[in-house]
Amino acid sequence: MAAGPAPRREGASASRARLADRYRAWRDHHSLSAADSLRRVLASPGSSLLTWLVIGIAMALPAALGIALDNARNVSGSWDSPAQISLFMQASVDEASAAELQQSLSLRGDVESAQLIPRDAALREFAELSGFADVVANLDENPLPNLVLVVPAAGVDPAVLRAEFADLAQVDQAVLDMAWVQRLNNIMELGRRLVLALGGLLVLGVVLILGNTIRLAIESRRDEIVIVKLVGGSNAFVRRPFLYTGLWYGVGGGAVAALLVLAALYFLDGPVSNLARLYQSGFTLQGIGLIGSLQLVLLGGFLGLAGAWLAVSRHLGAIEPR
Repeated sequence: MAAGPAPRREGASASRARLADRYRAWRDHHSLSAADSLRRVLASPGSSLLTWLVIGIAMALPAALGIALDNARNVSGSWDSPAQISLFMQASVDEASAAELQQSLSLRGDVESAQLIPRDAALREFAELSGFADVVANLDENPLPNLVLVVPAAGVDPAVLRAEFADLAQVDQAVLDMAWVQRLNNIMELGRRLVLALGGLLVLGVVLILGNTIRLAIESRRDEIVIVKLVGGSNAFVRRPFLYTGLWYGVGGGAVAALLVLAALYFLDGPVSNLARLYQSGFTLQGIGLIGSLQLVLLGGFLGLAGAWLAVSRHLGAIEPR
């Protein structure tokens, strides 16, 4: 007896077809949701612009403060030289005696180097750097003492050396020059933490602002959501347009923040450059750059998605067909 035709297997191909159809439907709905959400945002330019401005200002404040701290850190970076002890000689100590002390200190194992600055050279340097050359020229006598600059060796506590050198008979005063730099670094670290705290609060504010905006959008489309759920639309299907709405608000707010920071830097660039020239410094104000601008836009988009997700997760479940 002849065997009949083998049965056709439809299961795998049907499954593949269903998966492909579901993927195309999912992709098309994402495209439609993104386009429709953007159209709705742009259809109300006044309210959308106000939302973007609020988000942009909230994001621009910590970004601008962070850039200011980075520029201050660049300025102070040139001051991070090794700890240096300034030994101001007694007025009665002449240059020869100061030179003998400088040579004896340079031979010590706990001293990396010792440099003598004679009082006449110190006065000339002061006249050049201070701009008071005319006043200095009219002085009856040099008020500055001879100075020995001591750099401690690696691993040596400069405070211990300073206390020891302060007891020398030739020394009138011993000053640890790095103490003020350490205080400045501590102040900058405090400023960095304050900026982080302020940034965290403002980021939370941005999420709450976007969440409230999305909540209002949900309420305005309550009837549409009920109808979609009546015909079988899932929560993910209903949630998708609102997530894109939050994304557009966040991206727009991030772009506004980048523009505000760039405008502030452009406004300050001229005065900062003029001040740097007055102090014979080559410092230039560092801006946010293209990467920083893109990071603000991406951060805004992320915050927009986060705020929309929180709002939709909280309010969408309360809207059900009756």
